[in-house]
Amino acid sequence: MASPAVDDYLKTIYHHTEWQDQQITPSQLASVLGLAPSSVTEMVQKLAAQGLVTHRPYGPVSLTPAGERRAAGVIRRHRLIETWLVHEFGYGWDEVHDEAEVLEHALSDRLLAGIDARLGHPRFDPHGDAIPDAAGTVHREPFVLLAHAAPGHTGRVLRVSDRDPLLLRALLDAGVDVGHTLEVGAAGTARVDGTPVTLPAGAASAVWLTA
Repeated sequence: MASPAVDDYLKTIYHHTEWQDQQITPSQLASVLGLAPSSVTEMVQKLAAQGLVTHRPYGPVSLTPAGERRAAGVIRRHRLIETWLVHEFGYGWDEVHDEAEVLEHALSDRLLAGIDARLGHPRFDPHGDAIPDAAGTVHREPFVLLAHAAPGHTGRVLRVSDRDPLLLRALLDAGVDVGHTLEVGAAGTARVDGTPVTLPAGAASAVWLTA
Protein backbone atom coordinates (compact mmCIF):
# COMPACT_ATOMS: atom_id res chain seq x y z
CA MET A 1 0.00 0.00 0.00
CA ALA A 2 1.33 3.45 -0.93
CA SER A 3 2.34 5.50 2.10
CA PRO A 4 4.66 8.52 2.08
CA ALA A 5 5.65 7.78 5.68
CA VAL A 6 6.63 4.19 4.87
CA ASP A 7 8.48 5.34 1.76
CA ASP A 8 10.45 7.91 3.75
CA TYR A 9 11.57 5.26 6.23
CA LEU A 10 12.61 2.84 3.50
CA LYS A 11 14.39 5.55 1.55
CA THR A 12 16.34 6.63 4.62
CA ILE A 13 17.43 3.07 5.42
CA TYR A 14 18.44 2.50 1.78
CA HIS A 15 20.36 5.75 1.57
CA HIS A 16 22.30 5.09 4.78
CA THR A 17 24.19 2.12 3.36
CA GLU A 18 24.69 3.36 -0.19
CA TRP A 19 28.13 4.81 0.44
CA GLN A 20 29.26 2.90 3.53
CA ASP A 21 28.70 -0.54 5.04
CA GLN A 22 27.36 0.15 8.54
CA GLN A 23 23.65 -0.57 8.92
CA ILE A 24 21.43 2.08 10.42
CA THR A 25 20.26 1.86 14.03
CA PRO A 26 16.81 2.97 15.24
CA SER A 27 18.39 5.94 17.05
CA GLN A 28 20.14 7.04 13.86
CA LEU A 29 16.90 6.62 11.96
CA ALA A 30 15.10 8.79 14.52
CA SER A 31 17.81 11.46 14.26
CA VAL A 32 17.72 11.62 10.45
CA LEU A 33 13.93 11.70 10.31
CA GLY A 34 13.61 14.11 13.23
CA LEU A 35 11.23 11.81 15.10
CA ALA A 36 10.95 10.49 18.64
CA PRO A 37 12.71 7.13 19.16
CA SER A 38 9.43 5.60 20.39
CA SER A 39 7.70 6.56 17.14
CA VAL A 40 10.51 5.05 15.10
CA THR A 41 10.44 1.82 17.10
CA GLU A 42 6.72 1.49 16.49
CA MET A 43 7.06 2.09 12.75
CA VAL A 44 10.00 -0.30 12.41
CA GLN A 45 7.88 -3.00 14.01
CA LYS A 46 5.12 -2.30 11.48
CA LEU A 47 7.59 -2.42 8.60
CA ALA A 48 8.94 -5.74 9.88
CA ALA A 49 5.39 -7.11 10.08
CA GLN A 50 4.90 -6.12 6.43
CA GLY A 51 8.08 -7.94 5.42
CA LEU A 52 9.90 -4.74 4.41
CA VAL A 53 12.67 -4.70 7.05
CA THR A 54 14.41 -7.06 9.44
CA HIS A 55 15.17 -5.93 12.96
CA ARG A 56 15.99 -7.41 16.34
CA PRO A 57 15.67 -5.51 19.65
CA TYR A 58 18.50 -3.00 20.14
CA GLY A 59 19.99 -4.02 16.81
CA PRO A 60 20.27 -2.32 13.41
CA VAL A 61 17.54 -2.15 10.80
CA SER A 62 18.03 -3.60 7.33
CA LEU A 63 15.84 -3.87 4.26
CA THR A 64 14.44 -7.17 3.05
CA PRO A 65 14.56 -7.81 -0.73
CA ALA A 66 10.96 -6.52 -0.93
CA GLY A 67 11.86 -3.45 1.11
CA GLU A 68 14.92 -2.77 -1.04
CA ARG A 69 12.87 -2.95 -4.25
CA ARG A 70 10.32 -0.51 -2.89
CA ALA A 71 13.02 1.81 -1.54
CA ALA A 72 14.85 1.75 -4.88
CA GLY A 73 11.63 2.78 -6.59
CA VAL A 74 11.24 5.79 -4.31
CA ILE A 75 14.91 6.71 -4.70
CA ARG A 76 14.51 6.47 -8.49
CA ARG A 77 11.58 8.91 -8.41
CA HIS A 78 13.43 11.36 -6.15
CA ARG A 79 16.63 11.42 -8.20
CA LEU A 80 14.92 11.61 -11.57
CA ILE A 81 12.95 14.60 -10.30
CA GLU A 82 16.13 16.30 -9.03
CA THR A 83 17.78 15.74 -12.41
CA TRP A 84 14.69 17.04 -14.22
CA LEU A 85 14.59 20.22 -12.12
CA VAL A 86 18.25 20.96 -12.83
CA HIS A 87 18.16 20.21 -16.56
CA GLU A 88 14.74 21.55 -17.47
CA PHE A 89 14.10 24.36 -14.98
CA GLY A 90 17.55 25.70 -14.17
CA TYR A 91 17.54 24.77 -10.48
CA GLY A 92 20.89 24.70 -8.69
CA TRP A 93 22.03 21.39 -7.20
CA ASP A 94 21.58 22.94 -3.74
CA GLU A 95 17.89 23.74 -4.44
CA VAL A 96 16.39 20.49 -5.66
CA HIS A 97 16.26 18.18 -2.64
CA ASP A 98 13.29 19.73 -0.84
CA GLU A 99 11.32 20.12 -4.09
CA ALA A 100 11.91 16.46 -4.94
CA GLU A 101 10.80 15.41 -1.43
CA VAL A 102 7.38 16.87 -2.21
CA LEU A 103 7.07 15.88 -5.86
CA GLU A 104 8.18 12.26 -5.46
CA HIS A 105 4.85 11.48 -3.79
CA ALA A 106 2.75 13.37 -6.34
CA LEU A 107 3.97 12.40 -9.81
CA SER A 108 2.27 9.56 -11.65
CA ASP A 109 4.26 6.62 -13.01
CA ARG A 110 3.37 7.75 -16.54
CA LEU A 111 4.78 11.23 -16.00
CA LEU A 112 7.89 9.82 -14.35
CA ALA A 113 8.48 7.53 -17.35
CA GLY A 114 8.12 10.56 -19.61
CA ILE A 115 10.65 12.52 -17.56
CA ASP A 116 13.08 9.59 -17.70
CA ALA A 117 12.76 9.40 -21.49
CA ARG A 118 13.01 13.17 -21.87
CA LEU A 119 16.29 13.18 -19.94
CA GLY A 120 17.71 10.28 -21.96
CA HIS A 121 17.48 7.73 -19.12
CA PRO A 122 20.20 9.26 -16.90
CA ARG A 123 22.20 6.97 -14.60
CA PHE A 124 23.17 9.62 -12.04
CA ASP A 125 21.52 12.64 -10.44
CA PRO A 126 23.18 16.10 -10.16
CA HIS A 127 24.94 15.08 -6.91
CA GLY A 128 26.41 11.92 -8.43
CA ASP A 129 24.01 9.52 -6.72
CA ALA A 130 23.08 6.54 -8.86
CA ILE A 131 19.53 6.48 -10.22
CA PRO A 132 18.15 2.92 -9.94
CA ASP A 133 16.74 1.62 -13.20
CA ALA A 134 13.16 0.41 -13.47
CA ALA A 135 14.21 -2.96 -12.01
CA GLY A 136 15.91 -1.31 -9.04
CA THR A 137 19.44 -2.04 -10.24
CA VAL A 138 22.23 0.51 -9.72
CA HIS A 139 25.76 0.72 -11.11
CA ARG A 140 28.58 2.36 -9.14
CA GLU A 141 32.33 2.61 -9.51
CA PRO A 142 34.65 1.70 -6.62
CA PHE A 143 34.81 4.77 -4.37
CA VAL A 144 36.51 6.32 -1.37
CA LEU A 145 35.24 9.01 0.99
CA LEU A 146 37.45 12.10 0.89
CA ALA A 147 38.05 11.78 4.65
CA HIS A 148 39.59 8.34 4.04
CA ALA A 149 41.67 9.29 1.00
CA ALA A 150 45.39 9.69 1.65
CA PRO A 151 47.22 12.87 0.64
CA GLY A 152 48.26 12.52 -2.99
CA HIS A 153 45.26 10.38 -3.93
CA THR A 154 43.78 11.59 -7.20
CA GLY A 155 40.28 10.68 -8.28
CA ARG A 156 37.23 11.92 -10.10
CA VAL A 157 34.50 13.39 -7.92
CA LEU A 158 31.78 10.74 -7.97
CA ARG A 159 29.32 12.11 -5.48
CA VAL A 160 28.65 15.09 -3.22
CA SER A 161 26.19 14.76 -0.33
CA ASP A 162 23.05 16.88 -0.72
CA ARG A 163 22.38 17.11 3.03
CA ASP A 164 23.69 20.67 3.48
CA PRO A 165 22.79 23.27 0.84
CA LEU A 166 25.30 25.78 2.25
CA LEU A 167 28.10 23.23 1.94
CA LEU A 168 27.00 22.41 -1.61
CA ARG A 169 27.31 26.09 -2.55
CA ALA A 170 30.72 26.37 -0.88
CA LEU A 171 31.98 23.28 -2.69
CA LEU A 172 30.72 24.58 -6.01
CA ASP A 173 32.49 27.91 -5.34
CA ALA A 174 35.68 25.90 -4.77
CA GLY A 175 35.17 24.05 -8.07
CA VAL A 176 34.36 20.73 -6.42
CA ASP A 177 31.66 19.26 -8.63
CA VAL A 178 30.75 15.83 -9.94
CA GLY A 179 33.06 14.77 -12.74
CA HIS A 180 35.97 17.04 -11.84
CA THR A 181 39.38 15.64 -10.87
CA LEU A 182 40.51 16.19 -7.28
CA GLU A 183 43.97 15.56 -5.86
CA VAL A 184 43.96 15.32 -2.08
CA GLY A 185 46.30 17.69 -0.28
CA ALA A 186 47.06 18.17 3.41
CA ALA A 187 45.07 20.01 6.08
CA GLY A 188 41.91 20.71 4.10
CA THR A 189 43.54 21.55 0.79
CA ALA A 190 43.30 19.98 -2.64
CA ARG A 191 43.90 20.57 -6.31
CA VAL A 192 40.78 20.55 -8.47
CA ASP A 193 41.52 20.10 -12.16
CA GLY A 194 45.05 21.21 -11.30
CA THR A 195 44.03 24.38 -9.44
CA PRO A 196 44.92 24.64 -5.71
CA VAL A 197 41.85 25.17 -3.50
CA THR A 198 41.04 25.34 0.19
CA LEU A 199 38.19 22.97 0.95
CA PRO A 200 35.27 24.23 3.06
CA ALA A 201 34.64 22.73 6.49
CA GLY A 202 32.67 19.52 6.19
CA ALA A 203 33.96 18.64 2.72
CA ALA A 204 35.87 15.58 3.92
CA SER A 205 32.67 13.81 4.99
CA ALA A 206 30.58 14.97 2.02
CA VAL A 207 32.67 14.16 -1.07
CA TRP A 208 33.34 10.73 -2.61
CA LEU A 209 36.10 10.07 -5.17
CA THR A 210 36.92 7.23 -7.51
CA ALA A 211 39.11 4.73 -5.69
